[in-house]
Amino acid sequence: MNQQTMQNLTLFDLLARSWRCPSAIADLCFSADGSTVAFTSVDGTVAIAAVADQEPPESRIRVSGDLGQMTIRPRERPPVPLIASAAFGDGDAPLAAYLHSGFLIGTAAGEVVHLTADGDVAETLIKIEGPVVAIDHSARTAVTAVSDGHDVFLSRNRGDVARLEHAATSLTGALAFSPDGRRLACGSSNGLSIWAIEGPASLIRDFSFPARPTSIRWSGYGTWLACGLEAGGFALIGLADGLTDTVAGFPSPVRTVCWSPPANALLASGAFRIAGWSMTAPPLDGETAGALETGRAGLVLVETVAAHPQKKLVAAGYANGRITVAQIGGRDELLVRPLGSGVTALAWSADGRHLAAGMVDGTVAIITFPAQMFK
Repeated sequence: MNQQTMQNLTLFDLLARSWRCPSAIADLCFSADGSTVAFTSVDGTVAIAAVADQEPPESRIRVSGDLGQMTIRPRERPPVPLIASAAFGDGDAPLAAYLHSGFLIGTAAGEVVHLTADGDVAETLIKIEGPVVAIDHSARTAVTAVSDGHDVFLSRNRGDVARLEHAATSLTGALAFSPDGRRLACGSSNGLSIWAIEGPASLIRDFSFPARPTSIRWSGYGTWLACGLEAGGFALIGLADGLTDTVAGFPSPVRTVCWSPPANALLASGAFRIAGWSMTAPPLDGETAGALETGRAGLVLVETVAAHPQKKLVAAGYANGRITVAQIGGRDELLVRPLGSGVTALAWSADGRHLAAGMVDGTVAIITFPAQMFK
């Protein structure tokens, strides 16, 4: 490889293992033990990649003896191929991490199946009448929640399925357990309901929004809940006092919201820069004192964000394929990928070493960062 070619390589070229799926990527999820990543495509298939890197960046780094300059050589071997599944329906299949290295997949036939790390369907755990449009699983309480778009069902044991009584109608397919697994948030066409699920499930409270929630994220201690909305920004709920507000002014729908425990911050996509707020001054009642200037503003929309689990960093994926990692509350950012197909999904591994990404053209990637990169 000549020097000119080396100079043109991006961090993505040097650090990422990438593959191509047959259709656009809808979602992705790391397994509970961090050994695998599952990517769902809009054609209903699921692809699984092993996280372990056969050529980790540390093995390819060289430090010059005279100047101490660090360089990294490109990979020499192609990555281990993806494990691809058959289609589970006509659209993207909802998924959740399950047990150690497996996943739960919802199918158009109304089944929730256990997909192993090898791509095999081990068993069918739940069966409902309609197609499964949303799923979440709490490892802490071993409870699974599924929705057919109208009703929500809970399963505490295999084959034991109970419907939530008086559940909100016109559900939109957004479900999320609280971190302790004791509460379940269910999105509806114009709001959200929160249920206590210890013992007989009971409704705690309903909240109204100006648009339907497309994503639901609990804060680390379950004291706050943020919902990206189909239009009009995102909704923020304080669980301790029931305060709620809508943060508007976004030029595009807020597809993703995320929490950064190290920075005590909330971050959102849907703007021309990474939108963020310190939760020492939450964005309620028009409050802007906690706004965090993060990354650099541009002319391309941020499509998805993912907060680093251990450091005050956030990854952002843009409509033009750009991927950056920025210091929360600072303008400096690391350019990982300058251009490409639009980014649809991002997620960090629990140890913060790997960033998984999915794109519109079906490209999926695991970007493995050297340990010394984020000191």
